[in-house]
Amino acid sequence: MNVQDYINRENKYGAHNYHPLPVVLDRGEGVFVWDVEGTRYFDFLSAYSAVNQGHCHPKIINAMTEQAKQLTLTSRAFFCSQLGEYEEFITKYFGYDKVLPMNTGAEGDETALKLCRKWAYTKKGIPENKAKIIVCAENFHGRTITIISMSTDPDAKKDFGPYTPGFVTIPYNDLPALEKELEDPNVAGFLVEPIQGEAGVHVPDEGYLKKAWEMCKAKNVLLIADEVQTGIARTGKLLACDHEGVRPDILILGKALSGGVYPVSAVLADDDIMLTIKPGEHGSTFGGNPVAAKVAIAALEVVRDEKLAENAERLGTIFRKEFSGIQSDMISLVRGKGLLNAVVIEPKNGKTAWDVCLAMKENGLIAKPTHDHIIRFAPPLVITEEQLMEAIHIIKQTFKEFE
Repeated sequence: MNVQDYINRENKYGAHNYHPLPVVLDRGEGVFVWDVEGTRYFDFLSAYSAVNQGHCHPKIINAMTEQAKQLTLTSRAFFCSQLGEYEEFITKYFGYDKVLPMNTGAEGDETALKLCRKWAYTKKGIPENKAKIIVCAENFHGRTITIISMSTDPDAKKDFGPYTPGFVTIPYNDLPALEKELEDPNVAGFLVEPIQGEAGVHVPDEGYLKKAWEMCKAKNVLLIADEVQTGIARTGKLLACDHEGVRPDILILGKALSGGVYPVSAVLADDDIMLTIKPGEHGSTFGGNPVAAKVAIAALEVVRDEKLAENAERLGTIFRKEFSGIQSDMISLVRGKGLLNAVVIEPKNGKTAWDVCLAMKENGLIAKPTHDHIIRFAPPLVITEEQLMEAIHIIKQTFKEFE
């Protein structure tokens, strides 16, 4: 089979809910992936920041395979010897009393929303079915019915109604708008991405997150941080919230929590919040399974032991400096934090961000546009400075082709 054969088979038998770049990947190691014809590429998407630890990290793969030989799933109907070890490890790692384990980022967000509402009724005293959660325009928290109900993206939302009520949308990075909505005593939580990833790596003003946190505390409102994409060292700190010393009331993690080898997500909170949910009120057959427990421990140990946050901080500064020096009419803005960066593209001679990504692929680097005019650059955090400079050379050469 050639590349087009693989693409045709996916198109014939799979739902058309994605628009992939025309490359068929077959193998990965570290910062590189290879297609079915053996061509090597720098991976500058990292599975939307799930592969922060690099493709097929041997420590994580070993943890998964060793546990898979012993026990894979019990459901939460029983205790298992691996789960408590993981729960102790992750709560101490991030500094929370309790963790509720799930599988995907969207499940993590759904869990946080339920937890916030439960707390609102049982602790804050909001009248039944009156709780409101503030969210931001251009957010991305997943694609369940409830989550798209708070979306402002027409592609995610159109033709999927009726929508779940209970959400108030304000502009991102707008403290006066938040202050106004917090006057409502029925507001239970503020769900926010410290950096809006899918929206195009929107980095808020310095101090925004800390001030929002303080405003929420003053009104007894929970700050819920969606760090599914920004967490696990991606932005140069363990959590993006750490840049401003903010400790969310509810923390949502996913993606790189497994190093990209297994679906693992988690919601962390202290006892006063977490213990409002009782047996039978929330759960998942696969949430907290033995393989996930071992994988997540290994993935977090890699982040700590290989100092991936420090690497992201240092190399992210180099990336933005190098990129800002590219002379191209197509580049209107470069922004980011750590190794989560984006470039806003101005179309030129009918060529768009998609065309730039196609050209980069031909030159040995793969990335993907978001919102048609933005290219997100997020390589695995194990990348070295030498590899980064080689990748930047590819990007520079590609933009030259459009001059």
